[in-house]
Amino acid sequence: MSKKEKDLQETEKAPEAKKNDAPRKKVQQDKNKKPNWFVRQGRKIKETFSELKRVTWPTFGKALKATGVVLVIVLIFTVIVTGINYGLAELLDLMVSTGA
Repeated sequence: MSKKEKDLQETEKAPEAKKNDAPRKKVQQDKNKKPNWFVRQGRKIKETFSELKRVTWPTFGKALKATGVVLVIVLIFTVIVTGINYGLAELLDLMVSTGA
């Protein structure tokens, strides 16, 4: 083959390659483009429900027991904080009455 024939074949192939690249670029742009807000929120809701189906929920007895433990701990800390508050209030009262 002569050099002219090779050049002619390359020029014929070049437009074909460009034609094929155009759809690829469009597909890549479509993949990079985010879907609208409603589509994204719909997907999140679907994913949330599918995750909730996999959750193993505690029995009523276990939930009641855990609630009782939380309430007892809250009551203990309430008593402790109230005691500290009362002690500091008495200390402040003692300091104020001594200074007057």
